[in-house]
Amino acid sequence: MSLKNNYKATICAACLGYVTQAIMLNFPPLLFIFFQEKLGLTLFQISFLISANFITELIVDVLVSKYSSKIGQRFLIILGNSLAVLGLCTMFILPDLIPNSFVALMISMILCGAGGGIMEVLISPVVEACPTKNKAGTMSILHSFYCWGQVAVVLLSTIFFLAFGIDNWLIAAMFWTLVPIACIFMFSKVTIYDLVEDGQESSPMEILKSGIFWVLVVMMLCAGASELAMSQWASAFCESALGVEKWLGDLLGPCLFAVCMGATRVLYGKFADKLDLTLGIFISTVVCIIAYLITIVSPFPALSLIGCGLCGIGAGILWPASFSIASAKMPRGGVFLFGMLALAGDGGCLVGPFLAGQVSSAFGDNLKAGFVIALVFPVILCVISLLMFLKNKRLEKQAKGK
Repeated sequence: MSLKNNYKATICAACLGYVTQAIMLNFPPLLFIFFQEKLGLTLFQISFLISANFITELIVDVLVSKYSSKIGQRFLIILGNSLAVLGLCTMFILPDLIPNSFVALMISMILCGAGGGIMEVLISPVVEACPTKNKAGTMSILHSFYCWGQVAVVLLSTIFFLAFGIDNWLIAAMFWTLVPIACIFMFSKVTIYDLVEDGQESSPMEILKSGIFWVLVVMMLCAGASELAMSQWASAFCESALGVEKWLGDLLGPCLFAVCMGATRVLYGKFADKLDLTLGIFISTVVCIIAYLITIVSPFPALSLIGCGLCGIGAGILWPASFSIASAKMPRGGVFLFGMLALAGDGGCLVGPFLAGQVSSAFGDNLKAGFVIALVFPVILCVISLLMFLKNKRLEKQAKGK
């Protein structure tokens, strides 16, 4: 397959970029308990490492959105993958060079967060710009590769640690660097299409003054919070509710969630051109709400686990479909629009799990109590999508009346 002037090659490279992002977000957390025992880190320090990753992504979202047109998408994407490689490599190099292990790992997490953040902002507009017929479907399939990347990272790393011991995690880290290295090669060759023609892109101020933009921001924030509040706490929930070991909790919780989400995105990708995007989000949020309620009220741990998986199905299209609606509503938004929406989504990814964790802690580490507050986000998104769907139908009737 030729990489030049071949939009399918560009999409393949983008899919690999989302796998890189999945590695940056999901591989380091698998090592946190090991670092705690081996390097003497406290849980308080580990929580700072997690926050550093997300906060770095938020900062990078803003910077890339603002300066990508001046620096160039190709350069930034290659830089993002290079930072990903550097983040994984410094994870095992810096603790031996810097006396303070916490500072050493903080540097690594910031590098990983920066690499993942660049991927998140730029990969979606790269695919949106490709001359595909079913753009919403292509966007959904693209985002499914984050899910498959998450499953691969958790599953393969867990199997490796069980077979060879977590002390050999360096080998696993080296293996995962192959993905961003391959991504660097592909993005140095593929064609990157223009999302908006030169001089036609809306200015940041035009976008920020638009009412629909702020509706989209709320949608993305709720999409990120709905997804991550369940996903981030799924492993801990399985451990506490089912009484299983951590490695099994990782497989039953996050992996089940990611598989359900990825399968939904692929399925939606096949039929997206036949389904109204706002209706799709409305149906998905209803499923998401039901899933949260099952997890919260079920007296049976196994049924609560099914609720976790069902939430993956419900949350599956929320993020990519919101991107597609944004592109349709604001076609001249360009990379700045995608960057700001990624920022809102990341904000939701930070707020959702944080609120769920804080409420759970206040109620004696009861995660079901935390899921109650997280339920607010899919409810808000449900209302917004229903209003948008009804408005679209009303406008269609008015158009036919003329």
